[in-house]
Amino acid sequence: MYPANHKTIFVLDHTPYFGISSEYLIEFDFTKSRGPGFIPLAPISKSLWTCSVEAAIEYCRVVWDLFPQGKLVRFIVSDLSARILNTWSPQQQNIQHIISSLASIGVPPRPQQEDFSVIHGLKAAAEAHCECTDIQHEKRTSLTENAIKVLNRCRVIVIMSARDDASMKSLEDIFQNILIQQNKIAASSDHLIAIHHCHLVIINIHPNTVVSQVSSHPVKEVSSILTSEVHSVKAGGELSGKLSNLIMSHYNLGSTTVTGIPMKEEQNASSSANYDVEIFHAAAAHTSILKGNAADSALIRTQRDGTDYETVTLKWCTPRGCSASEMQNCIAMHRITPADVNSRPSSCLINFLLSGRSVMLEMPRKAGGKMISHLLAAHGGEIFVHTLVTARSVLEDPPSISEGSGGRITDYRITDFGMMMKNNKLFPRKRKYEQTEEETLLNRSRAQLDRHTKFWPITISATFLFNLKNYVDPLPTLMLKEELTDEEVVECKQIIYSLIGQESKHEPLQTPSMGQRGKGPKREEQYRIMWTELEAFLRVHCRTDQHNRVLNCLLECRNKLDEDKPGAACKGEKGGKEGKVELDQAIRELDQLGKSGDTQPESGVRVSVIRATTDSPMSPPPVSMSAPSVVPRSLSRGSSGANSIYSRPQSLLDLWLSRTLAARETRPEFHGRLNSEVLPDGTLRTKLYPFIMDDQGPRKNVHAEGVLGYRSRGPGFDPAL
Repeated sequence: MYPANHKTIFVLDHTPYFGISSEYLIEFDFTKSRGPGFIPLAPISKSLWTCSVEAAIEYCRVVWDLFPQGKLVRFIVSDLSARILNTWSPQQQNIQHIISSLASIGVPPRPQQEDFSVIHGLKAAAEAHCECTDIQHEKRTSLTENAIKVLNRCRVIVIMSARDDASMKSLEDIFQNILIQQNKIAASSDHLIAIHHCHLVIINIHPNTVVSQVSSHPVKEVSSILTSEVHSVKAGGELSGKLSNLIMSHYNLGSTTVTGIPMKEEQNASSSANYDVEIFHAAAAHTSILKGNAADSALIRTQRDGTDYETVTLKWCTPRGCSASEMQNCIAMHRITPADVNSRPSSCLINFLLSGRSVMLEMPRKAGGKMISHLLAAHGGEIFVHTLVTARSVLEDPPSISEGSGGRITDYRITDFGMMMKNNKLFPRKRKYEQTEEETLLNRSRAQLDRHTKFWPITISATFLFNLKNYVDPLPTLMLKEELTDEEVVECKQIIYSLIGQESKHEPLQTPSMGQRGKGPKREEQYRIMWTELEAFLRVHCRTDQHNRVLNCLLECRNKLDEDKPGAACKGEKGGKEGKVELDQAIRELDQLGKSGDTQPESGVRVSVIRATTDSPMSPPPVSMSAPSVVPRSLSRGSSGANSIYSRPQSLLDLWLSRTLAARETRPEFHGRLNSEVLPDGTLRTKLYPFIMDDQGPRKNVHAEGVLGYRSRGPGFDPAL
């Protein structure tokens, strides 16, 4: 019920070791004029005890400034025993009471042979956390219906000095045993409350010139009721910064740096300089600007030197009076406190705001320009940061759609988007339904919205189909319906037939001006884009048999087969195994037509029907297209080849090959090949010069023979010939 920051206890180590110097030197001599022989004062350094007390007091100041109620802090000093400085009473939750109690404690004692230990303070802290605060006691003892179980979560911050990591581990184990024993005591008591979870934060400090043997580690879970973390820092300069880092996460705080504050110089009142002041407040004050544009958020988020947290830098704007007539439209208001309350710029800013003036804080933008995001003003002696409305007010005119996150886009389909919103509007039910039916109605609405937005171009320039309302209406509206009648199906088909008729007449599609410069797409490109979008639109909204009929009409007209949907019907509305048998039979008939060379007039019609039945977007390319250089002889003769699925427009290469084949077939054969004799090995032989004669007459024993065929240097080959 209560977070860990509801109850916090500081355990301060007051052993003799904390009386030594922190070795962090501070200049003490502020004399402006130094004459001859002047001896400056030596620098001073604070003790470990002074550094720890100042850091703890500053922690409490920030908490009590921002949370006047509900966040309680107690102090326990541990040396020979545990000394409790205040209780959970609201009257003792203030800086004055803590400082007065610490003054009575004094500096750490000198080293003696006595039992000085921080364990006494840890045991007293566990006992104090088992005590109920006023609001916890009220909730526990309430007899009304609002009585609830109170979970006691708490935090213990120990500022001490240890030797090594083993000492830290031993301290964690000892504190866990203390919690277990104390919970047993609280379980048997009516006035105590058990500790459900405790966050132990150990800050090990050491002088600046000493190297610590203790290692820091982040938050880890020791047991189900205890988590711990260790931080080892130098006492001078680092302790206060570490507590400032921790308070940001302990109380979910945010940091804002007001930059560019004009302030007169202390030495020269006639001149002024700009200063920066860091303030703490609830982290919710930055929610509206950090969740906006990521580029603008990254521009204002920076990390201060020596800290582990980020601060948001906002620029000082011209101040003005904080009258009722100048009230700003704000969405949140949170208390603020300066990070460094003793600095002169912080003091001047606080006094300026308490005088009744207000300060506007502006946030720069990466794209240029500035925006006022916050307002600093005082109410009743307390200063608040007001988160202003950075978006448009409901009282203003609606913004232009071109000013949205999508940039200056002016061709959104605003009218069509309004119609889609009307079609998907949810109405309250007038009577109760069964639980199962309620889930069905909800799923039905979701399915309809999903179907309507699957194919819905956002801008006019991103679509071509929806710009042809004179040609396609009312097909897009009818396809959105849950059921289609036969008359509506016929009307959709007539629209498809009309588009096909216009394409066959080579009529261009007239579209309205869409703000595009130059010429639009060509006529063939227009129809190609239109058919592609129309098919995608019909497939998205194809949910019943009547819708399938419209889609199949388009596919049949475009020589396509809807194979993507197993149950979709073709022209004869057959599917499954029967459709596969018809496909195989059509292919066999096609092969028979190609072999027989059928030249009947109806054969071309038959082949075209088979082609329209077998071709699909996933079909392999025809043989003639995949191998243009190979023309089957059976397909190159007769009229059947011209009407088969292998026919296609002939290229120049096809014409040259067909002419070469025709010339080769009509050329007369060689005389020698016709009158040759066949040798035993299958080659042909003929006399090359059968009529050679010499001067005395024909040579009887001398003749030349040639071998027909490719036989290199075989029998009967004479190189002299």
